[in-house]
Amino acid sequence: MKRVSWLMVVILGICLTVMPMNTDAASYGWGYKKGTNHEPPEVGKYANILEKYGGYYLDKSGDKVIYLTFDNGYEQGYTGDILNVLNEYQIPATFFVTGHYVESSEELVKRMVKDGHIVGNHTYYHPDLTTISKEEMKKELDKLEKAVANITSQKSMKYVRPPKGAFSDQSLQWLNEFGYIPMFWSLAFVDWNINDQKGWQKSYNSVIQQIHPGAVILLHTVSKDNADALEHLITDLRKQGYTFKSLDDLVLKDILPPSIFGM
Repeated sequence: MKRVSWLMVVILGICLTVMPMNTDAASYGWGYKKGTNHEPPEVGKYANILEKYGGYYLDKSGDKVIYLTFDNGYEQGYTGDILNVLNEYQIPATFFVTGHYVESSEELVKRMVKDGHIVGNHTYYHPDLTTISKEEMKKELDKLEKAVANITSQKSMKYVRPPKGAFSDQSLQWLNEFGYIPMFWSLAFVDWNINDQKGWQKSYNSVIQQIHPGAVILLHTVSKDNADALEHLITDLRKQGYTFKSLDDLVLKDILPPSIFGM
């Protein structure tokens, strides 16, 4: 009996060795101390971890630039309104979508690309990337990328937003190896509770109170408050001297000479 138990321990050890999981480093949940008075948030050691793997959470140049990003897990009827406002004011955005969203809201995904926006990878089934194997992670990313490529002219993806903001050194390294740029955020608030919508002023104030140069803003399209506040935010932030740019512009700043951007 003891011999059988010992053999089971050995076999289990072999299985764990040949099935690498994302457990060799501490996992984190993206978070920070909110900034005020147009100052960016304090993210502590997270900044160095992201930089090590080519990730972003803001534009560090100090320019009064804003990058709008939206997370789309499911549709609540407001994404069309958001796209209308973005189109009217000619604002670029990135929409991080899941497989469920692509399956259930195909026409909206098509419109995102048609309107000139970027569709980012939020994985197919929205798993915690710190708890799955490298092979599972690649399947998640590839399946989502293929689903979008099958219905739009966007045939590849380069930005990924880890579900739940969960990450580790290992998960970021794998994302990097797969050619993805991890994209976190420097401005967000609790906006995803569809049963706690309190009017557009709530979303408006939440953004204005945290706004800072180089902000990567995360909004959820399930929020009616966000949809109703978007036009007010765009017009008022422009009055404050802010401009809205694409994530591609953010990444290019690190690649092209500063003179290209008039710096």
